[in-house]
Order: sequence, then C-alpha cells, then structure tokens
Amino acid sequence: MNPPLNADGARDHGGDLQTPPFVLVPGGWHGGWDFRPVTERLRAVGRQVHELTLSGVGARSHIPAGIVNLETHIDDVVGVFVQEDLQHAVLCGHSYGGMVIAGVADRVPERIDRIVFIDAYVPDDGDSCLSLAGPTFQRLFLDGARGDGWAVAPPAGLDARATSHPIATFLQAISLSGRQNDVARHDYVYLSGWSGSPFAEVYERLRQDERWHVHELATMHNVMREAPDDLVAILLDGTASPRPAAADAGRHDAASASCASARTSRRSRTCVRDRG
Repeated sequence: MNPPLNADGARDHGGDLQTPPFVLVPGGWHGGWDFRPVTERLRAVGRQVHELTLSGVGARSHIPAGIVNLETHIDDVVGVFVQEDLQHAVLCGHSYGGMVIAGVADRVPERIDRIVFIDAYVPDDGDSCLSLAGPTFQRLFLDGARGDGWAVAPPAGLDARATSHPIATFLQAISLSGRQNDVARHDYVYLSGWSGSPFAEVYERLRQDERWHVHELATMHNVMREAPDDLVAILLDGTASPRPAAADAGRHDAASASCASARTSRRSRTCVRDRG
C-alpha cells in the first residue's frame, strides 16, 4: 500500500469551495512550494488551491525512493481527489508532472474539467519520462542516480529546497486506457525562452491539434517564478469568478486587476492558438 499523501496546502486550501479547485503538481526534484507564487495569486482571487508534494521528494523525502515509482505519484494525486472530494477540477502539471497528471486524468476523468500541461511531457500509453526526455535529459537522469541507484540527485542550479527524485518515476512506463481524453479541455503552455527544451516538438505537434488550447510564454522553464501573472492569466481563462466576501473585496479587486493586466501583457507577448 502506498503511503498517504501529505499535500502542501491540501487542508489549508483557501478560496471559495464553490469554484473549481486547482490541483498543482510540480516537476522533478521540487515540492509544492515551487508553485507558491501561483498559489498566492489564485487564492488572492478566491480560488481553492491544492499544491502537492509527491512521495519521496521534498517534505516527503523520508519515504524511501526504492518504493516509489510513477504509479505511486499517480496514486498520491488520485488520493487527494478522493479524500478532498474534488470535483470539476483544473489539474495542472509542470515538466515531469505531465506524466503524473496524464495518469490521474486516466483514472478519474469524471472529477476533472480541465487539464493543463505546463512545459511538460504529454505521454501516450507505454511512454516513460526517460523515453520522452531526449539524450541530454536521459543522461542527466542516469548519471544523477549513480550515488545510490535509487534516486536522481538534483541538477546544479535548482532551488536549495530541491531534493533527490526517485529514479523509478522516470523509468516506469505509463499505462493509459484513453480515458484521459474524456477530460473536456486540454491546455498546453510552452515556455520558449530556454534552449535545449525537450518540449518544442510537443508544442509543434499539439498546436496542429484542434482538441488542444496551446499557449506560448517567452520565459525560462520555471515560469512559476519568472512569469506567475502570465501563467495565472492562462489558468483563469474560461473559469467562473467567485463572489468575494465584503471584507476581502478590496484585495480581490486588486488581484483581479493584476490578472487582467497580465492577460493584456500575455496577448501582446505570446500566443498562440487558444480555441474556445
């Protein structure tokens, strides 16, 4: 049995429980804290947010890497959906997190209204993170696990809070039945401001697919820190606004104005194909 998930912010989720909840899944080596600038902005406009830390990583690195694989991480997130009884969710995954949210959407598509891949892997049945990553990142994964053979050390240059990441999550092939395609809306956010991205091909493929809403932001890979307003504007697109309590109205109006400004900025710098 997989260990229960202690989700960063799962209980202290903030926001209006009547609006669609946002579930945020980080990439490799990172905890839910990586989404904090986005979480703060979403909560400021009254949204319910669950920023998650996955088994064997970050605050949950006490769980041995040797018992954690991709399926464990999918179970982590499905467990939050079930225990928090989340419905009509906006499920978001960054980088490696795309592998996880694809598996979650295949398991509980009826609980998800929208799935957002943020500069992330978009797997088909039988794919693994390793198989999709390309030679540079394949070497990084394998070389990073030389220490103990169980976990990949964080690459140089990451936040000091980054921790080793269970290698089996990168190696295990995903099993998809096709139910992930039942989610009503699929978005892809491509971050074009860094070289060597393994996601350029994904972007080019999906922007030709009528089923996808595709966006581009000219930032580095960690858009949550570099351009959180632009990302939040994309995430809020097409979602209903909550009614703020009177005491929070001023803060809500200010935050809404900030997001509106970000939308204007995004349209001038990005875009791409966004079909309604």
